[in-house]
Formats: sequence, C-alpha cells, structure tokens
Amino acid sequence: MHAHLANVVALILFAGTAAQWLAWRFRIPAIVLLTATGFLLGPLTGQVRPQIEFGSLLEPFVQLAVAVILFEGGLNLHFHELVRAGGGVRRLVTLGLVFSFVLGTASAHLIGLLSLPVASVFGAIIVVTGPTVILPLLRQARLRARPASLLKWEGIVNDPLGAVLAVVVFEFLVTHGEDHGGLALVGTVLGTLGAAAALGWFAGGALGTCYRRGWFPEYLKGPAMLAMVLVTYALGNALLDEAGLLTVTALGLALGNANLPSIEELRRFKENISIVLVSGLFIVLTANLDLGLVRELDWHGAFLIALVVLVVRPVAVFLATLGTDLTWQERLLVGWIAPRGIVAAAVAGAFTTRMLEAGYPDAAKLLPLVFVLIVTTVVLHGFSLPWVARRLGQASPRADGLVIVGASPWAINLAERLRDLEIPVLVVDASWHRLRPARLAGVPIHFGQVVSESADAHLDLSAMGYVLAATDNDAYNALVCTRFSAEFNRSAVFQLPLPAADADERKGLAMSLRGQHVFADDALYEVLLQRYFEGWRFQKTRLTEEFDFATYRKRVGDSLFAALVVRQSGGLILNLERYKGAAGDTVINFLPPER
Repeated sequence: MHAHLANVVALILFAGTAAQWLAWRFRIPAIVLLTATGFLLGPLTGQVRPQIEFGSLLEPFVQLAVAVILFEGGLNLHFHELVRAGGGVRRLVTLGLVFSFVLGTASAHLIGLLSLPVASVFGAIIVVTGPTVILPLLRQARLRARPASLLKWEGIVNDPLGAVLAVVVFEFLVTHGEDHGGLALVGTVLGTLGAAAALGWFAGGALGTCYRRGWFPEYLKGPAMLAMVLVTYALGNALLDEAGLLTVTALGLALGNANLPSIEELRRFKENISIVLVSGLFIVLTANLDLGLVRELDWHGAFLIALVVLVVRPVAVFLATLGTDLTWQERLLVGWIAPRGIVAAAVAGAFTTRMLEAGYPDAAKLLPLVFVLIVTTVVLHGFSLPWVARRLGQASPRADGLVIVGASPWAINLAERLRDLEIPVLVVDASWHRLRPARLAGVPIHFGQVVSESADAHLDLSAMGYVLAATDNDAYNALVCTRFSAEFNRSAVFQLPLPAADADERKGLAMSLRGQHVFADDALYEVLLQRYFEGWRFQKTRLTEEFDFATYRKRVGDSLFAALVVRQSGGLILNLERYKGAAGDTVINFLPPER
C-alpha cells in the first residue's frame, strides 16, 4: 500500500513537471496541459484515484497547498503596482466582487434552476480567479503592465475573499432567523476577517524584523517562512473557516513589501515550491473528478456556464470600472479573462457536502458545475488570452529587446545599430552626462541604478528579452546579472569578459554569480573603449543563401572580436561560439574603419 502511494506521488510530480516543461517548450498554457494530464491519469485511465489513494489526507493537503500558493501570490504583490493600475484594482476587488456575486447568484437561480441558497454559494464561488491559473497565464501571455497588474491583484486578493464570502453566505443562510440574527452574524464575520488580516500582517512584520536583525541564518529563512505560512493559516482558520486564506495573503503582502535584503531569494524559494504544488494540485483535483456527475448536468447547467463566462464576468467588470481611467480595450480584456482554479474547486467540494447535510439536495450539482466552469475557463481563456490581447493592443511587443547597462560610447553605438533594425533597446546608466549622447541619438534611456527600487517600480521591461551588463566594474556587472537572472533566465543575461586574473574562479568572482560572457575573451571594457576611439564601429551585415556565415567570416578575416546576431525569426544571439549561420539573420560586428 505504502509503495503504491509512493509510486502515485512520484507519477503526479513527474507528470506535473513534464507538463510544465512541455508548456514552456511549445508555448502552450500550462494550466491547459495540467488539466489534460489530470483527466488522462484520472477519469480516463484510472492511474491516479486521489480519493482512494490519499483518503482523509486529501482535503488537508489541498488546503495547506492552497495556503502556500496564495502566500506566494501575496509575496509577489507590490504596492507600486497599485499606482500603475490606478483605481481599477480597488474597484475590481470591491465592486467587481459584489457585482459578480449578485449576477452569478441570479443566473444560477433563474437559469440554472438552483435553489436560492445553493445559487448564492455558487455565486460566491465564481468570484474567485486565483493565482494558480492567472499567474501562469500572465507569465506566458506577456500583457502590458496595467492589465497584467489588474488581473494579478484581482486574482490574488479575490481568492481568499471569495472563499470567505462562501462561508458568510452559508452561515447566514443556515443561521438566518435564529436569535442572534443574520445581520449580527455578518458584523461578527467582518470583525473576524479584520482580525485574521491583521494577524497575517503582524506575523509578516514580525518575521521581517527577525530577518532584518539576523535572528535567522540564511539557510533557515526559507523553512521559517514556510512554517510561518502554515501556522498563520491554521490560526486564521481557527478564527473563521477559510479566513486562513486571507491571513496568509496578508502575510505575503507584508513580507513582499518589507524591503528585506534577501527577499528575492525567498521569492524564488517560494516560487519553486508553488510551481510543484500547482502542478500536483491541478492533476490531483482533475483526476478526482467524477465524470458521471458531469454527464448528469442538463442544458440549464450548460447555459448557466455560458452565461457566467460570456455575460456575468464582462458586465461585472464593466460596471465596477465605470468612471476609472481604464481604456475600453483594457476593460474588455479584463472582463474576458477570469479562469477559475484550485480554490474554486476546493471550496465547491467542501460546501457540497455541507449543504447536502443541511438539507439542500440540489447542492449535488454544485461541484460538477464548478468543475465544468473551471475546465471551460482554463481551456477557453488559456488559449484565447494571447490572441485577444494582440487584437486589443494589450500584448507587450515581442520580447527580443536588449537592456544595456552602462552608457559607454561603444555601447551607445551598439544600441543605435539595434534600433536601426527595429530591435527594442534600452540604455541604463546612473550618470546623466554619460547618457547625453544616447539621448541625442534618439536611443531610449533610463537614468538611475538598474538594481534600485525606483527601477523596479518604473522600468517597463516587457519588450526586453536580454540583459547586457557592460560597465567598467566587473563586480557590478555580476550583480546586475544576478539581479535579472530570475526574471530573464540565466541564459539571457550577459556581461563583459573578465580579465584573465579575475576569470579564475578560485581568485576572482564565483562562477555562480556571473552572467554569461559576451563577445571574445579579450573584449574587455578598456579594449572596447580604446578601439572605439581608434575608429572601430558596429556594422551590420545581412546573411543570405549565397553570402552565408562562413563566407562572412572569411570576409572579415575571422574577426569576431565583439559580435552578435539578430535572428530573422526573432531574438538575439550574444554568444557566437556555436552559431552556424542562417539566411536572413543579421550580424552586428565591431570592426575597424577599413572594414
């Protein structure tokens, strides 16, 4: 039995990781592949039967995993994004939630023919659009900053609020008419929610203080944070069912905005855990779906799902954002995208049992309705988001641009050549004087430290896919590469070669702290600058079938001292060691005047 359970867990983890990799490799929404994998392993083949294999452990596992995922979402919420998103976020998580609840309840009662109590719980559940589905979609769709911020904040904040709203609705319906009255209950619940949020905020502040004062060694910071998440979740739930979700979200929000020195390492630690949990949860919950219940849904259920997706969500967003500065394209995009995920499934599963026990027989439809809604929105929104965003002008430009850190004359010359080829480029420097030639040449610039909080708040890197740290300070270049390696992937961050004495890892910078080397090994900053003043300039040459890369190398005398390639298919190649050449590509090479 134990060996079989271990095999099932291993299969789930392997399948989840494989689905995530395939999604990344072929640019398919990960949640779509994870859902398909769950169906394949569960209802279709019976390889994974969560209710049988995990038994009573399934529900607490799902609850704790959702708590960790929500905390990770809160950890990635930055208050400066609220400035970018304007009042739209506040409207979506307040008025939007109310309109979605009211319209969803009315639709479920009038169209789905559910009793009002069951329809009310359904209306509360569908306001949830959580980070388990929104964040993977945003990662792949690459939206413009404002709609991305709107969807991210709404998904993370509405997740616990929707779960708690379901609790409030259920408790109100069950206790309505008793001595203490429904309104008194609502007042008590709101006070309890405030206490739960304050608990999470206080716990985050306390843990941040411990980190800042050095009371935890580096290797214990991640485990301590994970333990705090689980403890605060349990304490929040002790105050009120599902309030723990609000507590851990507040905990993540407090830590994420505490300006901790090691916050990026902690975010990566939590992100890695969350990816594993999201993958496993999607497979487990989908594998646990009883297709027999889905088949029992009639046309009323199908029409209700269509109404929720096509009418309720867009109308709720439109009404909630009236009077804001959002464009109609942004409102339409946000109104279209609302995939439901793990929290909706978990809450539906919990309340189906409770409402059946409370004497509402039509609550049996609750779980299949929510699962059909989850699958429908995951597939529909997962595949349509990039297309809809492009049609509405809300997709970021293709991410093949280059951020050049360091405004030296040769770097500005390189930026000009890239701009001539319509490649997005940005030159960053903390010296206004050094940036002057770039400004005069019409090259986009950013004045300030690229590793500062100001840059995090105001630097739009949505069109950028690569970073070149090209200052005269090798240690600073390494710092820049370390800072952006998580955001751009280590394979896309580069720095100038180090002198031979510093290139030795035993005496120089540790290899793990450096970016990839660009150009030839002897293309040091001082050498590049000297040759620029000697008349060397970056020149561009387009390769063809007749004039291929081998011919080009012969033409320039094998001189690829400082060269990169702009691919016809999109993207840059900044290290030409393995480059073989392709017709249509453009080589940008640093050459002397006679060439």
